[in-house]
Amino acid sequence: MDRTQLLLVGLPLFLFCSDIFNLFSPPPSKPTAGHHHHQPVSQPLIQQQQPSLEFPAQKATGIGFGNTVSIDFCSSCSYRGTAVTMKNMLENQFPGINVVLANYPPPLPKRMLSKLVPIVQFGVIGIIVGGEQIFPRLGFAAPPQWYYSMRANRFGSMASTWLLGNFLQSFLQSSGAFEVYCNGELVFSKLKENRFPGEIELKDLVARRIANSRVVDGLNGGHWS
Repeated sequence: MDRTQLLLVGLPLFLFCSDIFNLFSPPPSKPTAGHHHHQPVSQPLIQQQQPSLEFPAQKATGIGFGNTVSIDFCSSCSYRGTAVTMKNMLENQFPGINVVLANYPPPLPKRMLSKLVPIVQFGVIGIIVGGEQIFPRLGFAAPPQWYYSMRANRFGSMASTWLLGNFLQSFLQSSGAFEVYCNGELVFSKLKENRFPGEIELKDLVARRIANSRVVDGLNGGHWS
């Protein structure tokens, strides 16, 4: 019976500790060129041969040349697929345009609260496991009644704490944003419209912004001349 209880308590704790480690550990570094000694030699050769097969004049005269579109989206909301679709559409419709994808983080208070959720999870699970030793050290003559209720169903209480904490953390880390900027100007905001842009709609918005930029550049060039 003691081994069964240790297994039921140890497995959620092991999963929780591994989740904490993955949360605060830095992302894996990209492989450096030192791991593949043949790549630094072959890549410059390929890059030197490519200009003879490309047509720089067509790139310079592309309708989107010199323009940049930034799509800032909520990466924790599974919006990456939509962002990639919009990126491919814009690159096809406006040859030469530079489309940049980036994460739109939630506000600072939500980010700070999301860091506290694992601490609360760990504290609740620790109380469930060793509350009889913890409460007397905190000055309580006896554990409160809710502790015995959670203790009666120890495994269910720890599983509920784990699932609810993960759900709350996912909510706090999401911004729900899908913001599109063209040459630094906001052309569409999901936070304001509460919807995603259509492909035709976004194409028209970007085309309008590019046309306005050309008019402004033409006027500035006329004043300087």
